[in-house]
Formats: sequence, C-alpha cells, structure tokens
Amino acid sequence: MAEQRPNIIFIITDQQRYDTISALGYPHMDTPNLDRLVNEGVSFDQCHITAPSCAPSRASLFTGQYPHTTGILKNADEWTRSWVEDLADTGYHCTNIGKMHTWPFTTPCGFHQRYVVENKDRFLEGRYFFDEWDKALAARGLVKQQRELYRKREDYNEELGSFTWDLPPEMQSDHFVGDLAAWWIRNYPKSDPLFLQVGFPGPHPPYDPTPEALEPYADREIPLDPVTSEDLEGQPKAYQGMRVHNNEVDHDSVVLPLEPSEDQRLRQRQHYCANVSMIDQRVGEIISALDEKGYLDNSIIVFTSDHGDCLTDHGHSQKWTMYEQVTRVPAIVWTADGRFGKGRRVEELISLFDLGPTVLEMAGCEVPAHFSAESLIPALEEDSDWAGRDYVFAEHPRDGNFTTADYQVMVRSEKWKLVEFYGSDEVAGGREGMLFDLESDPLETKNLWNSSEHSETRNQLREALLEWRIRTGSEASKTFSDRR
Repeated sequence: MAEQRPNIIFIITDQQRYDTISALGYPHMDTPNLDRLVNEGVSFDQCHITAPSCAPSRASLFTGQYPHTTGILKNADEWTRSWVEDLADTGYHCTNIGKMHTWPFTTPCGFHQRYVVENKDRFLEGRYFFDEWDKALAARGLVKQQRELYRKREDYNEELGSFTWDLPPEMQSDHFVGDLAAWWIRNYPKSDPLFLQVGFPGPHPPYDPTPEALEPYADREIPLDPVTSEDLEGQPKAYQGMRVHNNEVDHDSVVLPLEPSEDQRLRQRQHYCANVSMIDQRVGEIISALDEKGYLDNSIIVFTSDHGDCLTDHGHSQKWTMYEQVTRVPAIVWTADGRFGKGRRVEELISLFDLGPTVLEMAGCEVPAHFSAESLIPALEEDSDWAGRDYVFAEHPRDGNFTTADYQVMVRSEKWKLVEFYGSDEVAGGREGMLFDLESDPLETKNLWNSSEHSETRNQLREALLEWRIRTGSEASKTFSDRR
C-alpha cells in the first residue's frame, strides 16, 4: 500500500444483479466504464448479500454484523451508526451523495456531509420526505414521475414497472446523483484523504431509463431464464403466497402478472439494462472528475450493489427471495496503479459485508474485533492462506413485502443452497424450505427439500445455520451492544 492514505470511492447501486456487466460475461450489456473497472481491477464473482432488501443489507455492510445482530432486519428499522465514524475519527473527509437508506434518512451515520437521495418511488416509510432530488425537481417546476401518476396509465398493470423517464434527462435520478457527485468532486476543496460514498437509486424500480438510453436495447435480445411449472410448484407456500401478494400490491410501481408473456418479461429487462447503462455512464463521469481533481492516482474504487432483482425469474418480482438473482451481486475493487492485479477474477465465496473491514484496512484503520465480516485484503494480495468462506448466510423477517412467513434464512456453500422458513402461513407447524444442488441445477428449479436421498445434506446445512447463529451471537454480544 502507498504511504499516503488512499482516497476511497465506494459506489453502491440499488438492486443490481451480477449478470449486468459486459466484462463479467454478459455481452448484451453496454457497460464500458464498469468493464474498465473489471478489466483493470479485481472482481469477486461469488459475492452474496446478508439480507434480500435494502436497509438490512446496507446496515450489515456498514456495521460488519449480520441483521440479527444489528437489529436492523427491515426497512425503517432505526439505523444511525456505521464504521464511517472510524474513518472520520482518523482523518478522512467523509461525504455521502445519493442513497444510503439509513433511518432516519438524514442521520449523519459518520459522514461530515450528506446529500441524500432515496428511493425513486417512496410510498411507505418516508413518503413525504423531500430529498435533494425532490428539491431540485421542485425548483425547476417539475412534478416527479411516481406511483400516483403511473397508476393513471391504462397499461399500468401490464408494464411490470417499466416506464421511460420523460422529464428532462438530467433530472432522472441516476443522472442526477452521478452529476451531483461529479459536481461535488470538481467544486469542493480537495480533501485528502477522501471517503466518498455514491449511492445510485437505480436500477431499483420503477425501471425508468430515458428514451435515449432505452433505444439501444429496444431490439436487443436479452437472455431470459424459463419459468417452469416444476419451479413454481416446488416453491414453498411462503413464496407462492408472495407471488400473489405482489400481483395484488404494486410495490415500487411494479404489478406482477402471475403469467407474464415473454414480451412483457423482455420489455422489463430492456428497461432494467438501460438503467444500468445510464449508471455506467455516470460512473465514467465520476472517474473523470476524480482524475481532473487529482484524486485518481491515489484512489481505490469499490463498486457493488445491495442486492439483486428476480425480474420475473422464478415467477417473482424484485427482491425478498433467496434466489441467486437476488443474493449474488457484483463486487469490484479497482486502483489506478493496478496494485492488486488487473483483470483478476476471484471465485471463492465472500459476503457483501466483507467489503466493510476491507475498506477500513485499506484506510489504515483497525478492524473491530467484534465484526462478523472478514477483510478481503488477503484475497486482494493473493495470500495463499486465504480460501474464502465455506458458507454465506442471509436472512429476512416478515415485513410489508414478505408477508407470508415470519422469517426466512439462507445458507449457501459452493455447491449447495438451503433456505428455511419459519412461521409460514397455511403450513402445519409453519416450517418449510428449499434445497438446491447448485452444481447440477444452477437455475434453482428443482427443490430437493423433501428428498430423502438428500436428507443428510439438508441436516448438515441446518447444523451450519445453528452454529452460525450461536457463534455470531456470542461474538457480537461481547462488544457490539453499545455501538448501534
């Protein structure tokens, strides 16, 4: 590492799947700037979240603890502290531009400055909270595209949340956040060392690219996984019930048809991919601004997302499930000098919140002993003793979206995934689950939960869950209670 403490630029998108970057093996995507980060940096190909919704995943990432330890299990659970405080206390100037999803939205959470931009279509918590984007729209006399207006469209129930942004292009949320970040970099007095967190609202729905951004995808073939009867019928009652719920309730302006056509599915995917390409353009602008201001040569850029999106795969809408489309996200570490290698692909399992202690260690800060998260510096420096995680874990309780069970929990190894549900509605005893052989069934369509042939594997994974809860509870109880 350089003697001078590095500037750290932490870019987090919202709801971006792993399969959305061309350089990672998805040539239908237009992502030249993210491709640059992949080709000149290190990509973690098996990075998995700790929770399949925004706030618990982000709070876990910024505290180094699992949701059951932070107590932040769903959106609008109070979250006011983070390891950003450690960076600030040791001399970093810490700025957030865009989404963090803290609660309250404007809590400092360790930052010296926050320019908050939250979900595009807030309808539950924070419905009447006016963020920087709302203020900018109002100052221009513009009325934000939102659910109340989308609902007036005759095609609303068929569009799967896919609408073009028809106001001035620069006012689309991802353009706005990216441009605001670039403006801040260019105009705020140079601050060494700098920790800048940029939170893009997209590609979270509504899927709202500008017409210009959508045009390249209009006639493009985009891979779609088939939704099979075996898959749908093999899902636990909790997930079957959630499909019905998302058909009846338009979360984030998305109405889920129970049997969408291929054209509907493709149209949604085109809008989503165009949203990602818009973010990619703004990432390029941020990199240019960093270069112009003299930050780039001593900067580390970390790029990731809080969770993915089913996009009708498995018959589901958005997040809240434990399928790979939701749990697996991109995670890229880039430096101008290629100090960690260029174009390296790390295949071992990691958890998203492992990026937290990695950032602290890059900054020369001590990693708190109570963290359940583990630094990835050994992986970046190609330490032969580093082997990745044996298992990754995720969890989520009943909330306003996942309304059909009290709790779901996932354990995933390199080959196997188990998801168990507690308090499932309409199920005797309230317990059910899913078990997938990821090697022979990578699309997760054959649920082996009730297979006697796989009972030993199921029991081993359940034992891993039990050990995880006991171990993480013991570790966290030592020192974490006064840090939330």
